[in-house]
Amino acid sequence: MGRFVYRLRALAVALGAPGLFLVAFLDSSFLSLPEIADILVVYMVTQHKARMPLYVAAAILGSLAGCLVMYYLGLKGGEALVSKRFGGASAEKARAALQRHGIMTVLIPSILPPPAPFKIFVLLAGVAGIRPAQFTAAIVIGRGARYLLLGLLAIRYGDRTIAYVEEHMVLVSLVTVAALAAGFVVYLLWTKAQAAKSR
Repeated sequence: MGRFVYRLRALAVALGAPGLFLVAFLDSSFLSLPEIADILVVYMVTQHKARMPLYVAAAILGSLAGCLVMYYLGLKGGEALVSKRFGGASAEKARAALQRHGIMTVLIPSILPPPAPFKIFVLLAGVAGIRPAQFTAAIVIGRGARYLLLGLLAIRYGDRTIAYVEEHMVLVSLVTVAALAAGFVVYLLWTKAQAAKSR
C-alpha cells in the first residue's frame, strides 16, 4: 500500500488539479488515504499560491464525487452493506447519531481530519434516504471549510502548514468550529429557502 500511495501522490502532483480531484475522489469512496488530499492541497498551494482556489475546488469536487458514490451505494445496498463494512456496533452508534442530529452528522465529520470517522455516516445517509440535495450541501460546506482553511494556511505558512495544524490543534479546532457554525447558518438558510420554494 505504501508504494501505491507514493505513486498516487507522484501522479497527483504531476497532473495538478485533476490529480488532486482523483485522490480526493478515491479517498472519499473506495480507498482510505488519510490526510493525503490534505497534504496535496498544502503542497500544491505552496508551489503555486495563485492557484489556491483551483486546488481547493478540485479537492472539494473530488471528495463530493466520491461521497456521492458511497451515498448511492448506501441508498441501493442498504443495511447489509453498512453492517458488512463497519460492523454492527459501529453502525448502530452512527445510525443513532444520524437519527438524533440529521444531516449535521455528515457535515461535522466532513470538516474534521482523520481519525474522525466519516464514511460510515456517508453510507448511512444513503441508507436513511436523506435527500441528495441536502447531502450534497453538507459535503460541500464541510469539505469546503476544511480545504479552504488548509489553502489559506498554506499561503501563510507554506510547507509548515501540516506541522502548524498539529502544533496548534486548539486554535485549528476553534477555527473549525467557527467554520462549522458559519456552514450551519448557510445550511439553515438554504433549507428555509427550499421549504419556502416548495410551498
